[in-house]
Amino acid sequence: MAKLSAKEIIDSLKEMTLLEIKEVVDLMKEEFGVDPSAVAVAAPAAGAQAAADDAAPSEVDIVLASAGPNKINVIKLIKEVTGLGLGESKAIADNGGVVKEKVASAEAEEIKAKFEEAGATIELK
Repeated sequence: MAKLSAKEIIDSLKEMTLLEIKEVVDLMKEEFGVDPSAVAVAAPAAGAQAAADDAAPSEVDIVLASAGPNKINVIKLIKEVTGLGLGESKAIADNGGVVKEKVASAEAEEIKAKFEEAGATIELK
């Protein structure tokens, strides 16, 4: 028996009725012990996960919502993270706002953890 290419198999499936295709699927289950419909369902799910990963932003802004009770430590952290002077760092700690823009998500999480450890409330946008 000659080996059929994948394209030839698909072309032959296009000529079949749904009942005939169901018979082919049932025979594949019996012969190979694999449910091809399960593979067809798993592939879009994997694609959906990749789309969800792509939807997560790769860069975020770090926004100070509240300095919390340890404002001096938060001012020091703002100064360390941004390189701003003491006056600008204090203004951000007093009024809130963007601490740093377009930061990689992993780095932003690390910075957020430092601020939360100091008692501040940080949002990643």
